[in-house]
Amino acid sequence: MKVNAKLNNLRIAPRKSKLVADLIKGLDVLEALDQLDVHVKRTSPHMKKLLLSAIANSENNFGLDKNNLYVYDARVGAGPTMKRWMPKAFGRAGEILKRTSKIEIILEERVEGKNRKTKEEMEAEMKKREKERKKEQKEAEEKQSDPEKKTEGNNKIEERAKKETPNKGWAKKIFQRKSM
Repeated sequence: MKVNAKLNNLRIAPRKSKLVADLIKGLDVLEALDQLDVHVKRTSPHMKKLLLSAIANSENNFGLDKNNLYVYDARVGAGPTMKRWMPKAFGRAGEILKRTSKIEIILEERVEGKNRKTKEEMEAEMKKREKERKKEQKEAEEKQSDPEKKTEGNNKIEERAKKETPNKGWAKKIFQRKSM
């Protein structure tokens, strides 16, 4: 099964992005991540983030095992080109083309169906994640609704800040911020 992820309008020329894409073609996913970690090109962190996105798509949407995936293809194409002008001699102007890239990474399984999750297992994981998300939301709401329940550390910091800041007299004038 093929899984893909796309990145549009990356502000790096396609000619430069292609070098990194060709580097990871055909590699296992974990090896490709290692390569992108140590590679020095400016496209590498963007490509790594895109590869992680493709891995997440495969695991969450299709139940594939990331140890069984490899980079089937990495395509780089030209995105929209921004045109700018540079003044030249004798009233002329030279055109500057700022190129962008469109990148697509396609992952595929090495062995078809190996360690793939069933629909029931995927649904159980989704329910578990939903419960965790609701629990976190409840905790966040409780923290917002009870601002009086502060930790002792916050209270100590507030007390120290009150003691340190001069509020009256000549010290206020000296340490007052200048506004312009």
